[in-house]
Amino acid sequence: MRMTIKQLEVFVAIAQEGSVQAASVRLHLTQSATSMALADLERQLECKLFDRVGRRVQINDSGRLLLPQALDILSRCEEMERQAYAEHATGGLLRLGASLTLGSYLIPMLMGEHLRRRPGLRLSLDVGNSRHIIEQLLKFQLDIGFIEGYCHDPEIEVIPWREDELVIFAGASHALAQQEQVSLEELARADWILREPGSGTREVFDHLVLTALPTLNLAMELAHTEAIRCMVQTGYGISCLSRLSVEQALAGGQLVELKTPLSSLRRQFLILVHRRKFRGQNLQDFLDACYKH
Repeated sequence: MRMTIKQLEVFVAIAQEGSVQAASVRLHLTQSATSMALADLERQLECKLFDRVGRRVQINDSGRLLLPQALDILSRCEEMERQAYAEHATGGLLRLGASLTLGSYLIPMLMGEHLRRRPGLRLSLDVGNSRHIIEQLLKFQLDIGFIEGYCHDPEIEVIPWREDELVIFAGASHALAQQEQVSLEELARADWILREPGSGTREVFDHLVLTALPTLNLAMELAHTEAIRCMVQTGYGISCLSRLSVEQALAGGQLVELKTPLSSLRRQFLILVHRRKFRGQNLQDFLDACYKH
């Protein structure tokens, strides 16, 4: 068998990009050269790796089975090059993904601190809800994920990280903000502005808060914490978000934390890594930095 690294790079690029044309642009190859490399690889393996749907390709069961191994081989080749050319090299690319709260308030700080120690390293950050981050990890589009919700996929290793707390809050002019204690019945009658389904914050809210309320008056679902914070600051509705995202507004008096009969709404931030992802030095160094943070 005479598979080449270039053929594996083509296979991975097509799998991740979803088309031969997009893969050729990413690899700086002509479209015909990309198609030929894939055809040669499939001929050597004696199986098709993609189903053709018009001009697009969809990875099939054979391709999905081989993709983690191809990624592992390419990662190990990159690691060999790094060690061969510079024992203490700091170059390379690490692809991070974070759910909205972490991606907005915590991970950029961690990235900046890490880059000061590793100035040659390149970092990218994909911010989306927890469901999106898990999906990207499963496709090997990300190296490390950070979420605030739950992950039960057996392909993903879940590493408990930092503790966080959810806060139920209202604008300073809201009627409930004037009360020393807010009952569960009053919470049930209030207009709630919440994160969208699929977000880690919403998942934890549903688990810790929704189950304690007799009903829920859901007035609005928004995909961004800043939009929710700004809306609640006007005095309309109440919400529940990470303390990280509202602590400045709470300290400034624009928002008021509501005291309720609910117990402390604590959760853990999680680090996610695909179990079949090769952990090169760059990835391991970043994980080590997270453990120290």
